[in-house]
Amino acid sequence: MARKCFYSFHYKPDNWRVSTIRNIGSVEGNKPASDNDWETVTGGGDAKIKKWIEDQMKGRTCTVILAGSKTAGRKWINHEIKESWDENKGVVVIFVHNIKNSKGEQSSKGANPLYYVTHGPSGKRLSTIAKAYDPPRTTSKGVYSYIEDHIEDWIEEAIEIRKNND
Repeated sequence: MARKCFYSFHYKPDNWRVSTIRNIGSVEGNKPASDNDWETVTGGGDAKIKKWIEDQMKGRTCTVILAGSKTAGRKWINHEIKESWDENKGVVVIFVHNIKNSKGEQSSKGANPLYYVTHGPSGKRLSTIAKAYDPPRTTSKGVYSYIEDHIEDWIEEAIEIRKNND
């Protein structure tokens, strides 16, 4: 049975790459927002965005951050990571910069989004607790295949890491 996961990503540059990963099918993800839906949500201000994120995360066991070149440090990505961790969901980063976009282009690797979120009274960076994976392939097909072969294990590991880090 497929895990139910929330996908977190930078919409404009990476939605094509994310759609490619969603096609793997071994993980049930949140329903992708269309351009019009996302404009409606973001046009409603911070409260509406927070509510949308909260609704999308309901019933999910893990958040999968699909990181492109400009994902790390973004306000809503940070919020999604923090909310996921605080709600005891697994959190894992998968770099998708080498998956081709709609124009057939790859991009450069960005920073680890977990570096920008801290946990607990000590302010420990989540990048020292949760894991980030950069598939060791250079072609889009190779990266896709590597993610397809490993995503379920990465998600299970992320859930275990969260259980063991209260």
